[in-house]
Amino acid sequence: MNTDTDTADITRLFDRYLRSLDDRGPFGDDWAAAFFTEDATSSTPAGATRGRDAIAATVRTAMGLFDRTVHFGSNYLVEVDGDRAGLLGNQLSTHVLADGGGLFVSGGRTENEFVRTADGWRLSRADLLIAWTRGNPPALPPARLLG
Repeated sequence: MNTDTDTADITRLFDRYLRSLDDRGPFGDDWAAAFFTEDATSSTPAGATRGRDAIAATVRTAMGLFDRTVHFGSNYLVEVDGDRAGLLGNQLSTHVLADGGGLFVSGGRTENEFVRTADGWRLSRADLLIAWTRGNPPALPPARLLG
């Protein structure tokens, strides 16, 4: 195990995850398995979820609120401890709301945990903590709760 290689692999995986949001799906089983462990958790403005399938469903619903998006992650701090790792970073997200709803921008911190699996690093926790917003927020569906 090489922590420099692990750090690069984790950073690439997280960047690919953010980029996949902007690529617009389909956010199905293969997408979820490429990024998350089976029992992963996620907490975002779209809701708190547990399990890879629930995360994919929440992402599909949330991304359906937008015509286009750009998610930008930066200032990653990665700490590797054997087969587990954490990634803290900043995230700036720009959203063009569906149906001409205008522009919505948010900035915040992302707090993540990763686990080394047989298929490589996967997210076991992906949380987004919004610090500020600007513009018209989307009308979110009722929040999902960890279950």
